[in-house]
Amino acid sequence: MADQNAKQTIRDKIITFWKSDGQFPSAVREIASVLVTVGAIVAILLLICGTWPAIVTIESESMVPHMNVGDLVLVVAGDRYGELQSLEEGNASGYEKFGMPGDVIIYRPNGNTELHPIIHRAMFWVDEGEEIVVEAGMKTATYTAPHEGYITKGDNNPVIDQVGWSNYRNLGGPIEPVKKEWIIGKAMYSVPYIGYLPLNIVPVIIIVVVIMVLHELYLRSRAKREEETNQKRNR
Repeated sequence: MADQNAKQTIRDKIITFWKSDGQFPSAVREIASVLVTVGAIVAILLLICGTWPAIVTIESESMVPHMNVGDLVLVVAGDRYGELQSLEEGNASGYEKFGMPGDVIIYRPNGNTELHPIIHRAMFWVDEGEEIVVEAGMKTATYTAPHEGYITKGDNNPVIDQVGWSNYRNLGGPIEPVKKEWIIGKAMYSVPYIGYLPLNIVPVIIIVVVIMVLHELYLRSRAKREEETNQKRNR
């Protein structure tokens, strides 16, 4: 009985706190509302897109003119809404995405989860040991694939990713052909400029929460002043 009374008391205190008109409980309710809203959005995106992250922001000019810095890109799993197609396959089927044949994929370079994913076009598939000729201006070279995977390239870059860097962002070596398990998804749609918000998502969230809390405090302060004014008039 004592334990039940204790639980009842704790529950009553929580309910009283939650319904309180005080500044601190009000701020807690506003923050909780923001978190619930964000959680709902995440759940909906996972359901629709089938992958995470479901939204990425373009941070470089490697995909210009088809994608620009600040574009917000919706990402879906590779097998959602049609099979993933490379540029080579797109040329054969007539399928285009973002101004060129084939899909733009989002992948983790060499499977590394600590680096930002890369969003480039899948050019074609290679098998382990396959040799391809790479052209860069007037120079040509032969690239031998260390394993199977997609050869990728930014639409605005002069060469494929696999020969573009000798040590990509201290990865320990060049970018390798993209294995299927390294692919997060494929780009579905993009919205210009909106991506500048996710690029600064932490300060944006802080500003939004602060504005909501200040707005709530302002409304309560105004209501209190109006109540005091009415009380004075009724005296």
